[in-house]
Amino acid sequence: MDIPKLYIEFLGTGTSSGVPMIGCSCVVCSSPEKKDKRLRSSILVRTESTTLVVDTTPDFRYQMLRAGIQKLDAVIFTHPHKDHLAGLDDIRAFNYFMKKPMPLYVNDITAAAIQREYAYAFGEEKYPGVPQIDLQYIKATNPFVVGDITVQPITVMHSQMPVLGFRFHDFTYITDANFIDDVEKEKIKGSKVLVLNALRKEVHASHFTLIQAVALGEELGIPQVYFTHISHQLGLHENIQQELPANMQLAYDQLNFCL
Repeated sequence: MDIPKLYIEFLGTGTSSGVPMIGCSCVVCSSPEKKDKRLRSSILVRTESTTLVVDTTPDFRYQMLRAGIQKLDAVIFTHPHKDHLAGLDDIRAFNYFMKKPMPLYVNDITAAAIQREYAYAFGEEKYPGVPQIDLQYIKATNPFVVGDITVQPITVMHSQMPVLGFRFHDFTYITDANFIDDVEKEKIKGSKVLVLNALRKEVHASHFTLIQAVALGEELGIPQVYFTHISHQLGLHENIQQELPANMQLAYDQLNFCL
């Protein structure tokens, strides 16, 4: 099968609080620079015939409007933390216009969170207009296919929580990680583009620091590396970008490319 051209867009590149952070007047949160304004982390993955989103953040509705998305074939979830799940109710609009339930690709812990937090979508007698959900369970060891996109799950650790990263053909997306074992690293090798979380410069209990993310990108030998899930503590986009190797870049909202 021919590999289709992938179109990638960063819908959001911020950490759980977003940037600017409510109530903060630091130099990053006060910056007028567009690249310093970050919605919660999510990406759009498209081919000519298939459109996927990774995670439904609290900003999901605005992200869809800003990107002009009128058709969505599925949502793929990394894990059940609120900054990656809280916008799920807004799939109702796609249900209405596409006349079908939304496939959600999830592992067991994310499925349990969705069934608990959106219980009204699973009741026997549903209120009109509730989200129509079709849970599709992911086995972390098995690739799956959505439309013409093959997806390889990659298990990473977010402190003690297993989180799913995903490889879409030659593109790999990993967020909310601070450890990847050697077996899972082998799934990443050979990617043309890698996205990694890089929260800040200081050590964090459940996220890669910028230095750790740079080192991992170098270890894996990926030609182009982008960093996401960025906090206001990292620094101004322009300043941090100047510190990075030539093949590495801070992602920013609405950055897009194809491969």
